[in-house]
Amino acid sequence: KCSLKMGLGKVYLPLYQTPTGYDLDQYLRKLCEEKLPHRYPEISPQISERMERELQIIRKMGYAGYFLVVWDFIRYARERKIVVGPGRGSVAGSLVAYVLGITDIDPLSYGLFFERFLNPERTAMPDIDIDIEDERRGEVIEYVRQKYGQDNVAQIITFGTMAARAAVRDVGRVLGMPYGKVDRIAKLIPFNRELRIALEESSELKELMEEDEKVRSLFEIAQRVEGLTRHASTHAAGVVIAPDKLTHYTPLYRS
Repeated sequence: KCSLKMGLGKVYLPLYQTPTGYDLDQYLRKLCEEKLPHRYPEISPQISERMERELQIIRKMGYAGYFLVVWDFIRYARERKIVVGPGRGSVAGSLVAYVLGITDIDPLSYGLFFERFLNPERTAMPDIDIDIEDERRGEVIEYVRQKYGQDNVAQIITFGTMAARAAVRDVGRVLGMPYGKVDRIAKLIPFNRELRIALEESSELKELMEEDEKVRSLFEIAQRVEGLTRHASTHAAGVVIAPDKLTHYTPLYRS
């Protein structure tokens, strides 16, 4: 008997191993308290209150582990002189991220709001965008694999779909039509335009359909395959880290 439960919509964060005697929230607080003077030699009440408020929200929403995971691999990169971006997106509004070295943008100096990044009213997981130099990003990914387990880490797949021109060319080849003829037809279709719309807008394409039964068949079949997945490749940036084997959560495609 097959009994399958799909935990859709639930966030599965990787398990950051804290030093003995600390839970995730305690260790995040410890790091922030240690590193705060490095960012702010003179700690004003405004700075202390801001950090405390952020830590409370992070604790309440259960994202201390997320911050620690990101802090850890960014620390690894910086220690090895791997170039890391100063911060991108709403995470630049986080004082905790700035204190930890996740970002290099002082949110207080620029009047940035933490709530744009994380607040109790927001149900979606916060997004920490990280820019790592292309030539050495593989070193950081390998570090993450070694730390969390080869079976727990994978790069994201991306799917290339068949655009109108490609659909016409592929179908024409299958139908055995002359390449030159099919290529001329494909070039009549504007870039980034659906085949259906191109046929409505182009009198030349309409005329070809009406005059040639093979061309009509070509367009009918091409419209059916347009938008279908044509190939798979590795996403340029995305990496997934799971709390245990990824096969417990998703199918994998090995490149």
